[in-house]
This record gives sequence, C-alpha cells and structure tokens, in this order.
Amino acid sequence: MLVRFGSTDMLYLRDIEGLSGTDRTLRMPARGHRKMARRGHTLPHSNLTLVVIHGPTADVRSHVAPLRSLKRYRLVCRAQSEVFSERAIRRVGAVLWESSTGLRPNWRLLRALAGGAPIVGYSADLETGASERSRNMGFLSHLVAPLNPVDVAHQIAVSAPGDMATRWERACAPLTEYLGQVAVFSEMTRRVGASLAPGPVAEAIVDRAAAWLPAPSWSVVATDLVGAPALLASTQLPRGLERSVISFGAKVTRTGRGVGTRDLAGDDGREFAGPSAAAIAMPLQCRGLTIGAVVGVDACIVSSRVPELPDSVRSALSLLFEPAALALDNASRMQRTQTLTVTDDLTQLFNSRYLSEVLHREGRRSVRTRRPLSLLFIDLDGFKEFNNTYGHQCGSRALVEAGAVIRNCVRATDVVARFGGDEFSVVLPDTGSGRAMAVADRVRTRLASHRFLASEGFNCRLTASAGVATLPELVPTVDRLLQAADDAMYRVKAQGKDGIQLADAVA
Repeated sequence: MLVRFGSTDMLYLRDIEGLSGTDRTLRMPARGHRKMARRGHTLPHSNLTLVVIHGPTADVRSHVAPLRSLKRYRLVCRAQSEVFSERAIRRVGAVLWESSTGLRPNWRLLRALAGGAPIVGYSADLETGASERSRNMGFLSHLVAPLNPVDVAHQIAVSAPGDMATRWERACAPLTEYLGQVAVFSEMTRRVGASLAPGPVAEAIVDRAAAWLPAPSWSVVATDLVGAPALLASTQLPRGLERSVISFGAKVTRTGRGVGTRDLAGDDGREFAGPSAAAIAMPLQCRGLTIGAVVGVDACIVSSRVPELPDSVRSALSLLFEPAALALDNASRMQRTQTLTVTDDLTQLFNSRYLSEVLHREGRRSVRTRRPLSLLFIDLDGFKEFNNTYGHQCGSRALVEAGAVIRNCVRATDVVARFGGDEFSVVLPDTGSGRAMAVADRVRTRLASHRFLASEGFNCRLTASAGVATLPELVPTVDRLLQAADDAMYRVKAQGKDGIQLADAVA
C-alpha cells in the first residue's frame, strides 16, 4: 500500500548526547532535501522504491515522514504480519525493518523482496543496545526513526554496484550539502574553541558576526573579573559609542532577551549622549544563564522605528551563537580561577605566590637584557597596636586602603603584591636603585599623609618602613633580591621606623 501524508514535511536531525542522556531533535523544513534530490545528491538512482516494514503498533507517519522529501521515489509501508512475494514490489532501493519489536524476519522472503538492495534495521527507541540488537538479527546497519533521508541515501549508495572509487564517491555525495549547511557552526566552534582567554574568544565572535550579518559594527559585552559590564571586543565601532554599547549590552544581559533600538545613545537616557545609531543585540546564553550580549550597530542608518528581528532569524542567531557563548563562559571561568590563585583575597592585590613567579620571570629578563630590576619591601609601622585599638575588622579595611595607596604610587607595569600580614612588595622592572628609592619615598610619604578609615568617621594615621634592593647593581641573583630588601627594611625599623633604606651591596 502507498502511504500518503499531508503537505507539511519536516526533516529531523538528531543529536544524541551520550553524557547527558538527552535526545535533542531539530526539526527543519524538508524542502532543502528536495533541493538535494533535484541536484542528484540524495539518491544515486531514480524511480526506486523504499520499503518500510513496521511493527503492529508503530507510528508509521512520524517514522517515514522525512523520507517524503526524496522526490520521485516511491514509498511503500507494510506491516510485519503481512506476507508478500518477490513480485509484490519492483525496483527496491532499500528495505527498512523495525527491529524494536523483536520479531525476526523471514530472511528468504526478505532477501527475495530486496533483490540485492540493502536491508537495514531501524527503531524509534534510543535505548542502549538498539543498534547491537539490529546487527545481531542480521541487518546491515541500524537507523533511528524518524528516518533521515541522508542516512537512507547513504545505505543505497554504498550497496549499489560499481568499483570501490565509484561506491565511495556515491556514499559521500549525500553528505556534501548537509556538511555545507553546518559549516558555519563548525567554523564558529573552531574559532571560539582555539583560545581559553575571554578576549580572543570575543574577537572571534565579532569577526564571524561581521562576516555573516549586515551591520557594519559588532561588539561583545560581558562581565569582567569584578562583575561589571565591559566591552570585551568590537569591530569598527564608531568613536563615542563605547559606553552606550556597554549600557545596551548590559541591559540585554540582565533581561536575557534580544532587543533593538533606533537611538543607541539615548536608549538609557541622555547620560551617555553621543552619536545616534540604530542597534540590535542578542543575548549570549549557555547553561541556562545569560553571560553577555552581541551588539550590532549601524551608525549610518537613521531608523524611523525600532529594528526588530523575525522569530526565525532570532532562533537562527541563538543557535549560531550557542557554541560561542559556551566557549566564552568557559574562558571567563578559567580566567576567574586563574585570578583567584594569584590574588590576595583581602586587598585584591597579587599574593606571595605570584610575587615569586614574577620575580623569577623578570629576573631572567633582567639578566638577558641587562636591564635593572628593583624590589620594594614595605611594612606598616605599629600595625599590631592599630588592630588592638580599632579592632581587626578596621585593621583589615586599613590594609585594603594601604594597598590602594601603594598601587596608585607606581606604574601600571609594576607589580604590587601583599606579601603577608601588613607587608607589601612592589616589583619595578627596568628601574635602577635611584629611581626605586624615589618610588619608595613617594609611597612612604603618601601613606603617612593618608587618613585611614575616614569614611567610617575615624582619622587614623599609619607610617611605613621600606627596603630597596636592585638586580644586578646590589645583588647578583634574583634569589637574594627579596632577602636583601627585607634586611634593608628591618634596618629602618631598628633606626626608628617611618623611613626607607637601600640594601647593602652583596658580592
């Protein structure tokens, strides 16, 4: 009997995730596969019959509906209980037997019906062992219903007569157009997966977005290490729109919904007033969370209405950016993990572990380039009495303020670390002893003039003692640099505190 269906044809693409045990089925219109059939990419022959032999309770319509996209091929469905002769059906291209019923076929009749065509088992269930069961029953291979036209075409192609080269060419042909459809996704996955740093991942996202979509400027907005929205990457973003893009992307991140605006600068009020531009943003979502947004900006168009994306385009973009969002989230998590391992929990400066790493790295560079390397070792004077007077909580807040003061006294390329307790260290690359002493004196002076805990109504004063050591001017190796600076600091302590001292030269 010939099975006919309605006008709605759907193609089912299955993605079985073995780790999660979930079955994700993407339904797409079958007209794309009709196009493949017209080009001759789907089946190697025309006027063939596809025979589906199903169980007594099988939902035949849903199982074979995708096969109707194979234009000019006859589809015949028979129940397993029916008896048929080898003359019942002519020019069989493939026979598909539902193996989930457990009923073994009459192989004599089945082979007579197939006439050399492939005989394949199929089932609609996804339990473990379904494929093995089909092969144990004697079938060539196993397919999962709803039956995919590409898989069926492959079975016919590999079983058709011809030499090995011809058969291999036919077997690969049905995959060509399908692979072309998914090339965009694989390219995105490859680009964003090439780095474990958020910056390069975001750059890959904007590059791909600019190549695929019409807006001239694309940006990625996501939270930085301190949880504030930041512009991770952008391409051809007009000057003056950075803050507006960050604000717009942050709104999309909070809501989790893609939106458009015809006036980017005025979207959140005139606080970020700047050049007018139309913009649209899509959220970056993974693991059920929105981690950022992709913002497209067109400053050349003055839009009379708010731009909107059709639901179909919105769904396509969500699918397109899914691997990018996952890669960006993984990179951000790794960056936060790495930051936590080298950051002091209290002051958010670097910790002693990272200080040691930097000293040895900069020490090797100093020896290689013959450039000086200096180290400051700073200790707050009388901090134990400060804790006893104001309490340990106030003492902790004072340490945070002291770290900020020291950080503001040095260059961005210098490394400030909390060594431990009330001790701080500053690594000064390309700095001789003279300049290092000037930096140490600036730190000491600003600490002495700073009003600690002023925001809490106190007017506390703290002074500091600092030792300075320089490689190779005063010490021959980086291993002795920290000890020399520490010794110089203790000499200041012995002399009355609140001062700086240059380390003695060590042979």
